[in-house]
Amino acid sequence: MSDFLVNLGSNKAARGVLSNLGIPVPEKLRRTTGGYPARPLDQRTAWVGGGGLGVDLTAVLTTLGALFPNEGHDVLVLDATSASGAAGLKTLYDALHPRIRGLRRSGRVVVIGRPEDAMDSVGEAVAQAALDGFTRSVAKEVGRKGATANLLRVAPGAEAHVEGALRFLLSEASVYVSGQPLDLDTRLGTVAPEFTERSLEGKVALVTGAARGIGAATTKRLAADGATVVLVDRPDASKELDELARFVGGRDLACDITDPDAPARIATVLGELGGVDIVVHNAGVTRDRTLGRMPEQDWDLVLEVNLAAILRIQDALAAGPLNDGARIVLLSSTVGIAGNVGQTNYAATKAAVAGLARRLGADGASKRIAANAIAPGFIETRMTAAIPFATREGARRLSNLAQGGLPEDVAEAIVFLSSPLASGITGRVLRVCGGSLVGA
Repeated sequence: MSDFLVNLGSNKAARGVLSNLGIPVPEKLRRTTGGYPARPLDQRTAWVGGGGLGVDLTAVLTTLGALFPNEGHDVLVLDATSASGAAGLKTLYDALHPRIRGLRRSGRVVVIGRPEDAMDSVGEAVAQAALDGFTRSVAKEVGRKGATANLLRVAPGAEAHVEGALRFLLSEASVYVSGQPLDLDTRLGTVAPEFTERSLEGKVALVTGAARGIGAATTKRLAADGATVVLVDRPDASKELDELARFVGGRDLACDITDPDAPARIATVLGELGGVDIVVHNAGVTRDRTLGRMPEQDWDLVLEVNLAAILRIQDALAAGPLNDGARIVLLSSTVGIAGNVGQTNYAATKAAVAGLARRLGADGASKRIAANAIAPGFIETRMTAAIPFATREGARRLSNLAQGGLPEDVAEAIVFLSSPLASGITGRVLRVCGGSLVGA
């Protein structure tokens, strides 16, 4: 969707007027056109510093196409895994202070650390804990130029998964992921798959709520990477569903996921295709009202669509068509993390599906089944278009200094978690909300 201030700010004279009025002028974000190229940093400039991880990060970024001049960088990668104690944190300043102002627009900063509970000493643990607050603050500082900053925490033994995570975090696909910690561990193994540009070739994917918004954007991206997609949405969206299924060469299934027979119908279709490798639980609804004024039917509907139906479908898939090595992505929300007035029902369900991702991530490790949740901030969809103008504009500005998020931004994160690039990630909640979000 268009953004009035972004478009107006592209005019130099108008930009000056807005600045004099004290109105923040958003930076136009550089978004991907889809897919993960073999060299996402082709002709872009990078700096790598620090040490201790045991991975040649310069070699990794060279593989991604980066160049390494002395100044003026698109990418800054700092290995802070050896930081210890308050004195060790001075390395953060020494490394980034001379370079952060030279970070180019739509640039990327990645700080690499370790999980604090993997550290041997108190000094090492507190230094690693400090990286979270440091990176979140850097994200807010660079966000005004459309740049991002994220923390990559690498458990001992998970170093082989670093390249895949960097392919996402340093690319334009991560444009709306900023100020976030991303954790790599060894629950799914210690060997990462080799990169291929159509990494989902031969995979079968299920997307619920597929006819519009995030579901439709996700369907298109999964298909672009080679997956055969089964699209599920309500019967009243059957026309859009059928058109999208024909466009991506997928298979549509018009059914209400709350119907008692919906899980069996979905499982049957997936069984006919040889099982499912990617499951995206995207369907959801809102019925907003303060708790004291909320009708019982509104509470029940949100709980039924956003949680109970997911549990039933997941049980049906686990009983048969869910293939070993599958990846499950559940749509949570930042509201489930921070709460919101008038959304007790919605917040409860979105916190619950984040918890479900953590539990499924732990339970599925023996079959290499990964489960993660995406927690979007304010995303421009048909549902949010119905929000009153003042409330909607306020949410957009809180969610990112640059622009409100688009369904495609969330789809990119979903496809990342569905792909071999995320081979070291399970049981996590990734917020897709922009670097200026105020929250946990």
